[in-house]
Amino acid sequence: MQNELLWLAMLLANFFLIILAYKLFGKWGLVMWIPISVIVANIQVIQTIQLFGLVATLGNIVYATSFLVTDILSENYGKEEAKKAVWIGFFSLISMTLLMNLALVFVPLEGDEFAAVTHEATSTIFKLMPRIAVASLAAYLLSQRHDVWAYHFWRKRFSKDSQIWLRNNLSTMVSQLIDSLVFVLIAFYGVYETGILFEIFITTYFLKWIVAAADTPFVYWAKRIEKRNKFVMQNTGS
Repeated sequence: MQNELLWLAMLLANFFLIILAYKLFGKWGLVMWIPISVIVANIQVIQTIQLFGLVATLGNIVYATSFLVTDILSENYGKEEAKKAVWIGFFSLISMTLLMNLALVFVPLEGDEFAAVTHEATSTIFKLMPRIAVASLAAYLLSQRHDVWAYHFWRKRFSKDSQIWLRNNLSTMVSQLIDSLVFVLIAFYGVYETGILFEIFITTYFLKWIVAAADTPFVYWAKRIEKRNKFVMQNTGS
């Protein structure tokens, strides 16, 4: 159960860090989390673990929290702000891939054993694999764009504050389905047999689904923060 407990601890750590960023920096704290989530996810994903009896990779939690952030931005600041955050995440993913692969072109200091080891380790994490890179970019952009659109689609139909859970989950769970499907098909189709491909897809989506279900209270919490901030501004004349 060690991995499962650590996974739950990491889940809560991500959620509370998002709320803390929002409290400290407001809207920009949320926007800041988008590049954090996509960059950290692409580093953590190289580590494979066993979780709930399934083989999984790390990175699913922090990546899935990007959907929580775009939902909070959609709820509190509108569609355009959420779309900007999506493009910031896309830009950060491309920039990280480009800059780290340029860094790998450099030759480590000859005779420096530590430099050689760190170069090899960095290469393991960041070396560009075109198919994986395309899969990551396509899955991120399609799923996040859908999430922003779907949140506002459902918000028009379920507009009450008490129905936030409904529009949050309806948009996020479908968006994460798109994300998992696009990534697995582009990255692994033809590499693995159909049965293994399906297992990878189910495992990936299952973990993201848990994150989506668990993040709902934090959307409400962020809504309360936004309302309190508005109340303070109105009463202080800011």
